[in-house]
Amino acid sequence: MRKKDLILLGGILLLAAALFLCLGMGRKKEGSIVKITIKGAVYGTYSLDEDQEIKVKGSQGTNVVCIKDGKVFMKEADCPDQYCVEHNAINNKTDTIVCLPHRLVVEVSDDSQAQEDIDVTVR
Repeated sequence: MRKKDLILLGGILLLAAALFLCLGMGRKKEGSIVKITIKGAVYGTYSLDEDQEIKVKGSQGTNVVCIKDGKVFMKEADCPDQYCVEHNAINNKTDTIVCLPHRLVVEVSDDSQAQEDIDVTVR
């Protein structure tokens, strides 16, 4: 191999290592609560630690949200496209499942994000 080939190979390996480190550091962290909203209004907040099924009845239709083994997924929906039901189970902060026809959003966050909603004025 020539010197230029070795330099090129070294550069590629260095770039691959840097990319690997960046992707590894940017991993998502698991959340602890699930927030369900309909048309922007909070329907309910639930713990990911407790397995349960939540039947969400809105003016547009009905969805069944299931929390199991620390993950949340849409078990049933009476919307025509069923994209929300086909979505994988989620448990990472900032992940969402959206049912557009029913205007329903299921999102995972942690307790500290729930506390950020409180606004306080100090004198």
